Amino acid sequence: MPLVTLIGEKLAVEDCEFVYIGPNNECRNCKLKTVCFNLKPGRKYRITSVREKRHNCSIHEGNAAVVEVQELPIIIAVDKKLSDGYKIKFEGEVCRSIGCVNFELCSTNLGKDKNYKIIKIYEDIECPMGHELKKVELSDE
Repeated sequence: MPLVTLIGEKLAVEDCEFVYIGPNNECRNCKLKTVCFNLKPGRKYRITSVREKRHNCSIHEGNAAVVEVQELPIIIAVDKKLSDGYKIKFEGEVCRSIGCVNFELCSTNLGKDKNYKIIKIYEDIECPMGHELKKVELSDE
């Protein structure tokens, strides 16, 4: 069964990727909030299908579109010394090198104090700040 949520109709494009940042306080009285709030904060999703149905929305410009989404793997940069199977917890450290091609890998919105496990190691990453990093895939612990 597909994962269904709502997104602003101008953003509702098949194969578009987005990061769900969490519930919005302005939505607390909306009758459809459970459909919007059913994703994991800090996680990246890809729109796999855009349905015809639209709903009024006070947050998005225009209406909200019903979309089917796929949760994407967690791909980030970690210290080169960490290995497959290693468990990590994020402290909220953010990279300041916004011009770096790997900035998105180093600036994650994943939940602080939540455990993750390295399940796949990709390649080493060049860091303009001099950190020794590698690209990995994580799983929720």
